[in-house]
Amino acid sequence: MRYRIMRVMIFFDLPTLTDSDRKNYRLFRKSLVEEGFLMIQESVYVRIATTHESAEFIENRIKSIVPPKGVVQSLIVTEKQYASIRFLVGESIDDFRNLDVGTVVI
Repeated sequence: MRYRIMRVMIFFDLPTLTDSDRKNYRLFRKSLVEEGFLMIQESVYVRIATTHESAEFIENRIKSIVPPKGVVQSLIVTEKQYASIRFLVGESIDDFRNLDVGTVVI
C-alpha cells in the first residue's frame, strides 16, 4: 500500500445568537479537537491523514457531528499542497503537532 500524507481542513461559520447556538458551537469545536484537529486560524481546523481513504473516513466522521445551523466545509489536500500555503500577513507558528515529520505509518 502506498501512503500519501493528506490534510483534512474544516472551515466553519456557526451562529452564536442563542444559548442553543453557542452550545452547538462549543460542542462542535470540542469534537473537532477530540478528533485530532488543530486550529490553524479562527474557525479553520486541520488534521493529518495517512491516505486519501482515511481522509475521507475522517470527513465522514465530521459529517456526523455538524450542528444543524451554519456553514461547515471541508477540503482534502495533499501534504505538498498544504505546505505551499503562503502567508500574506502574519507568520507561521511552528507547532510540532502540525508537522508531518513525526508521522509514523504502522
